[in-house]
Amino acid sequence: MGQHILAIDQGTTSSRSIIFSPKGAIVAIAQQEFSQKYPKDGWVEHDPEEIWESVKTTLNTVFDKCALSPADIASIGITNQRETTLVWNKSTGKPIYPAIVWQDRRTAEQCRQLSEDESLVEHITESTGLLLDPYFSATKIAWILDNVEGARAQADNGELLFGTVDTFLIWRLTNGQAHKTDATNASRTMLFDINQQCWDDKLLAAFNIPKAMLPDVMDCAADFGTVDETLLGKAIPIQGVAGDQQSALVGQACFEKGMAKSTYGTGCFMILNTGDKPLQSKNRLLTTVGYRLNGKTTYALEGSIFMAGATVQWLRDGLKLIDDAAESEALAQRARQDNGVFLVPAFTGLGAPYWDPDARGAILGLTRDTGISEIVAAGLQSVCYQTKDLQKAMESDGARPTTIRVDGGMSRNDWVMGFLSDILGAEVERPEITETTALGAAFLAGLQAGIFNSVDDLTQCWRSDSVFTPRLSKAQRDVAYDGWKAAVARIRCS
Repeated sequence: MGQHILAIDQGTTSSRSIIFSPKGAIVAIAQQEFSQKYPKDGWVEHDPEEIWESVKTTLNTVFDKCALSPADIASIGITNQRETTLVWNKSTGKPIYPAIVWQDRRTAEQCRQLSEDESLVEHITESTGLLLDPYFSATKIAWILDNVEGARAQADNGELLFGTVDTFLIWRLTNGQAHKTDATNASRTMLFDINQQCWDDKLLAAFNIPKAMLPDVMDCAADFGTVDETLLGKAIPIQGVAGDQQSALVGQACFEKGMAKSTYGTGCFMILNTGDKPLQSKNRLLTTVGYRLNGKTTYALEGSIFMAGATVQWLRDGLKLIDDAAESEALAQRARQDNGVFLVPAFTGLGAPYWDPDARGAILGLTRDTGISEIVAAGLQSVCYQTKDLQKAMESDGARPTTIRVDGGMSRNDWVMGFLSDILGAEVERPEITETTALGAAFLAGLQAGIFNSVDDLTQCWRSDSVFTPRLSKAQRDVAYDGWKAAVARIRCS
């Protein structure tokens, strides 16, 4: 049997299949984008069938890019966009509504109404480590059940299943034989007790969600089922699953307390390993499951930013200031760094530590001297400033990161990483393999398959590519950050 690992990385804008060698090196990558749907202001949806087709396509085409075949694959790992919510018919496997994406804000009013129940808000935080917000799956599930004709009755009769994207893919890949998720994805639903590691009956009742809809919750490295032989010509076990940000934490080998990773994909997510005990944030950060291995839970503190790479995508597709994301680095280098222009990308509200769903984006500080370079630079800087917001919140919670490792598409932009180091006042490490989200899923699958014996083996696979060190003085850094905070204050709604 082969010793290679296949990782399915199902993201917000594209699906990818990546084959890794037994030592964690990339052998081949296949990628396919899919449609983003915005039916109303603040609504974001995906077509589940289009997601499924994109995954199937990449699973087949990745082998065309290398000399390997499915016979060379020992195990499959899955990592996915988190919180995105799907409900499908248990008998037919057909979704009853489009996937409601993590960015979607349609349940903001419902969350405001629920927030009047202080005991419920307190229970959500104590049990799940999360804040009552449209971001998470619970209110999305409730919305589907309440707004799709006949859905509530079908759910009560045990005819419907819920899953985040990992669960939906496992269901499809195993031809309906496995309805499972892992502890990291479960911890993002706002229905999972991270202390007891089980579904919370009180929250299920509060959101009126039948427990029978929910998947079984497994360790991140576990036996999730076997891919139906008709898909790839071989029955391959699925043995590693983690939500994209936790998967990147594993891929970055952040196994020690105090280590942090910051991923720059569609959004930006900074996760700090806090060890075997959950740390309750006083600054509206999220307490979440970092990973769960051999029944032991490692917790993390997380700050979520909604717009990172998506801001560059908007500069390209919305404003058409650039033709390709790669152009942004050269344009930013032309701009004067202290030009006073700030772009606050609150297109779908602000995430941590503000959690303001009604905030909207703005470009501030425009003058006659402002040109394309300055606006593009401000868009890139906004990602770094938002990361600074998260760093300050973590420090205030008494959990300053000792190591910051970066990954994701934007991490390949040296200008952005240099400014990130400047504004954080800290060293920033970029690994040789920046596809750490997929690598984490491969690591987890490899652990369960016996390709890796322990997390120490995974640590040995991690290699540094570049280290960025601060160039700004503290005074310069403070002036720049004060300008950002003033810009955010101008667009806040709550």
